[in-house]
Amino acid sequence: MTGLADTLARVVGPAHVTADATERRFMSDDIYSRGGLAAVVVTPGSTDEVQGVVKACAAAGAAILPRGGGMSYTGGYTLKQPGGVVVDLRRLTMIGVNAADRTVSVGAGATWRDLNEAVRRQGLRTPFWGPLSGLSSTIGGGLSQNNAFFGASQHGPTSDSVLSVSVVLANGGLLRTGTAGSGGKPFFRHDGPDLTGLFLGDCGAFGVKTEATFRLIPLPSCEAWLSFSFADPAAWIAAMTDASRLTAACEIFGFDPNLARMRMKRASLLADASALLKVVGAQKSMARGLKEGAKMALAGRGFLDGADYSVHLAVEGSEASGVEEKIAALRALLTSAGGREVENTIPKALRASPFSPLNSILGPEGERWAPVHGIVPLSDAAKAFAALEAAFAAREDAFAQAGVSTGYLTTTVGQTGFLIEPVFYWPDALFPLHERTVEAPYLARLPRRAPNPKSAAVVDEARAEAVSAFARFGAAHFQIGRAYPFAQTRQPETLAVLRALKAQFDPQGVMNPGVLGL
Repeated sequence: MTGLADTLARVVGPAHVTADATERRFMSDDIYSRGGLAAVVVTPGSTDEVQGVVKACAAAGAAILPRGGGMSYTGGYTLKQPGGVVVDLRRLTMIGVNAADRTVSVGAGATWRDLNEAVRRQGLRTPFWGPLSGLSSTIGGGLSQNNAFFGASQHGPTSDSVLSVSVVLANGGLLRTGTAGSGGKPFFRHDGPDLTGLFLGDCGAFGVKTEATFRLIPLPSCEAWLSFSFADPAAWIAAMTDASRLTAACEIFGFDPNLARMRMKRASLLADASALLKVVGAQKSMARGLKEGAKMALAGRGFLDGADYSVHLAVEGSEASGVEEKIAALRALLTSAGGREVENTIPKALRASPFSPLNSILGPEGERWAPVHGIVPLSDAAKAFAALEAAFAAREDAFAQAGVSTGYLTTTVGQTGFLIEPVFYWPDALFPLHERTVEAPYLARLPRRAPNPKSAAVVDEARAEAVSAFARFGAAHFQIGRAYPFAQTRQPETLAVLRALKAQFDPQGVMNPGVLGL
């Protein structure tokens, strides 16, 4: 590894290679998993440098672990055993907007916030425009793991907005997909077989993505929001699935009472004031800004008092009349489903400040936090949720003894998928990743805890049971990493094709070994 580090330093410069133990520890963990300690961390600054890094690692037989913003919670770039080279892609931040062709080409290390700010200045946006963690999450991570949230209910996840990718293969070669594969502009994805799709959601198993091109759409000139509460979880989920089928909302998401309480407990009055100012400033006119701000201020924190299960929707369009038409249809649907309309503070504030600091990766009392998720057909959403609830109810005593709290985030993906994300909070020591990600003033107020392997084991078991419950409904997953039984659940013919692709792209098996179960 010493010889390899010297070779890498010649490729990227000595300042961008480190064997410092503290940095290696930080880069070896994700939010949930403690990985084996990486031997070297290298940070290339261009596609050419990535090619040189990959060639050097493959020649040395070293595992190549591509890493973006580090927001994985499924072991997406972690190895259980020590060793390997973490390839930190966060210097690849190039963004080139082609407004005439309605495309944007962006480096894998740029964050979703970076991308949005660049295209919004030209009155444009990608159809899917980022996850909640977009302040830190990178484009490359989204390509490898896929994402849900902003725009996903209407436009689908990350992969549905991608036209082309540039991928460094294990032999150091550079593969470009779509129309870029012929040396042309990356303006169209479907130029023959869809090679682009092979590298989306692969968790880095097939290569290191260095750049992607997305399609662009005009920024909506009008938007509006709705929030409803439901006493009954079955009615809550039915209302969300019916709203998805209506295809009127850009985002549809919900919280169960436990997660709503956690979120409200974590928020501060200072954050309330900041959110209020951002909502006022985000409106198209000062009059509307003051109106929406006044509604938020009057509602205060009592807008969800007594609410059980909440659903929140954002609607957008080019004309106010069309947006109001959609809002009226959604309001009628949610009311007829048994919902009670409440102040739309949450979707309004989220839209005004979409990429906020990632303090939510800890609980309100400094607890560790980790989710797990599954995407099921709309018709199976209620049954999958009930199965999860039954599994957790059976563990109620174990949760209480271990100090484990649970909650749910739900959202729709496209018009066919329903994502259910159980989340867990438990008392445990923090990783360096938490220390560097959470805002320092917020972190300073939180109590610190000793390592708690007993509570962590309870969470491990509950997460595994949730994954098993999802498997009974044929659930799909984003950021598959090493947490979901991907290879084990493929049909023989499908698995044979995947293994053949892995052998073709990565014959030595050095590219993020073990991810996807390959």
